Amino acid sequence: MVKEDKGNELLHTPGGVRDIYGMACAQKLAVQSELQQMMHSYGFQDIQTPTFEYFDIFSKERGTASSNEMFKFFDRGNNTLVLRPDMTPSIARCVAKYCREEQMQIRFCYTAQTFVNTKQYKGKLQEVTQIGAELFHDDSSDADAEMVALTIECLLKSGLKEFQLEVGHADLFRGLVEEAGFSRSETEKLRELIESKNFFGVEDLLDQVTVSQGLKEIFLKLPDMLEDIPSGIAYIKERSGSDRVIKALERLEKLERILDLYGFMDYVTVDFSMLSHYSYYTGVIFRAYTYGNGEAIASGGRYDSLMGQFGNDAPAIGLVIVLDQLMIALERQQLLQDVPIGGTLLLYPKESRAKALAEAARLRAEGEVVQMLRKSSRISVEEYEEYAKRNGNERVLYITEE
Repeated sequence: MVKEDKGNELLHTPGGVRDIYGMACAQKLAVQSELQQMMHSYGFQDIQTPTFEYFDIFSKERGTASSNEMFKFFDRGNNTLVLRPDMTPSIARCVAKYCREEQMQIRFCYTAQTFVNTKQYKGKLQEVTQIGAELFHDDSSDADAEMVALTIECLLKSGLKEFQLEVGHADLFRGLVEEAGFSRSETEKLRELIESKNFFGVEDLLDQVTVSQGLKEIFLKLPDMLEDIPSGIAYIKERSGSDRVIKALERLEKLERILDLYGFMDYVTVDFSMLSHYSYYTGVIFRAYTYGNGEAIASGGRYDSLMGQFGNDAPAIGLVIVLDQLMIALERQQLLQDVPIGGTLLLYPKESRAKALAEAARLRAEGEVVQMLRKSSRISVEEYEEYAKRNGNERVLYITEE
């Protein structure tokens, strides 16, 4: 006889999403709170945007996620809507709409869920919590350095001790391929090979196209120029005549000098081969990695052209910390601390209800956490004490008429 498990088919979540509860949820919220406080300490104010928006906000022209990576649906007017795959275009739209007259700095930070349809990657989360900050109306290298420094401070505040933040410039690659005269298909192929760190493939591709020896040497040398930044910059300048490339290198030099003043260069590696994931990035870009997790735990970059697509030109730079990836790293590195629920389990029989309610109100007014529980005659006080231990309560208070 087969036992019918009625309702069990409803217990599972779709692929790419998960439940978080108990201690894991408490730990995540504790880290989230620390990161939010750090962003507030830098003068960023909270912002909330809709969970879903019109498809065009995130269209290919904006340079954000591709169409097949979005969760799409329709409203009653047959407009295509999407769950937001990325927060930056949403906030740029909001700033363009509501802050049109402001010409000085605008600082916003957020905690939000984003949704990317990555079903082809088995086991990869499709809903993640992101904590980020966006800084508008400041095109200076000081703003670049401040956002990199804030990212480092947030990771340190979370409890992470060993990580590296890789910094590059989106215009470096663009300037080099522009100078080389590559076609769009050649550029995309080269991008794919560099992103996958397949520099044998890069060499094969360069052998098949017409490109100067100097530029060929740059492309092949890019992944090796990590330690000595000045010599790497000099190497590229000697072989490239592109103003776009030179400006990108000079920006990285300024960034390095300012980060040195922050005292954070031990956490920073300049990666000349870094490419931007989103095509709306126009300047400095960065990603943070740590051991125990192959995914980036934080990223960001400058996007000076995105606001103009919403009718309000303004330079901008942002950062995002992927909280779920950060929590995985903290757990694997055994850096998470228990977050006790604490408080009092107030136990009472029904005849002592009035006295128990009064005592609970008094304790709560003093700032204590109180969980009330009416005692069953079928359960011993010792069993309630064991429950309190499992529940994380600090003490059990048993109130009787006596």
